[in-house]
Amino acid sequence: MIRVLFNKKGGVGKSSLAVNLAAISATQGYRTLLIDLDTQCNSTAYLNVTDMPKESSIADLFEQTITFHLHRRPATDFCHPTQVKGLDIIAGSERLTELESELDSRHKIYKLREALDSLKGTYQHIFIDTAPALNFYSMSALIAAQRCLIPIDCDDFARQGLYSLQRKIAEIKEDHNENLQIEGIIANQYMTNANLPKQIVNELIAEGFPVLSEYIGQSVKMRESHQAKKPLILLAPKHKLTQSLIGIFNLLDKSE
Repeated sequence: MIRVLFNKKGGVGKSSLAVNLAAISATQGYRTLLIDLDTQCNSTAYLNVTDMPKESSIADLFEQTITFHLHRRPATDFCHPTQVKGLDIIAGSERLTELESELDSRHKIYKLREALDSLKGTYQHIFIDTAPALNFYSMSALIAAQRCLIPIDCDDFARQGLYSLQRKIAEIKEDHNENLQIEGIIANQYMTNANLPKQIVNELIAEGFPVLSEYIGQSVKMRESHQAKKPLILLAPKHKLTQSLIGIFNLLDKSE
């Protein structure tokens, strides 16, 4: 299953969720791949991926589609192990920015899907982290994925953004990827004692949005996890926040 975490709004926890869900997937015995498509490379940094072979990032995978190669490297050459057993990564790169214009002008929007199709026999779960923008790379991810997860913070701006996002995903589904579905809205940094988050979530459910029944609460433990460069399943497996993330993963796992 190929899942993309996407929202045009920044600061909603895409990278944190992508890394932690991928790490949970691996610890539950699934061969898992994480792809970092954000030029900030937060997922790569979170997993403390530093000792990488040359020309092995996601930028290098894309770049070989616009340069002449007698023997183009397979996608598996760009997948490298992380600190989590069973979890590999295609590391992020700031060079994605300089490549974007040429990739777009040369109509390489389907190249990520081709690469991931070749990896389906290697990985049971693939998670894609994206930038908070509907750019060439996030479009490539939405075209390559089967399911889209949309993290939100529970305010009215998030709700308004969902409407346009829903329309855009429907357009991509119609024009490029008939298998794409919004699998779930993830309520992140949810405050159980505040009225507004409950109101927003209840209104989204009433409007038919597939809000997942497990909410991710606010906790300093997530920031501690970032600082330690360890997913929560390794850093604090019994913590309430970790258990909520496991709950999210189990909901997704049951839907396959």
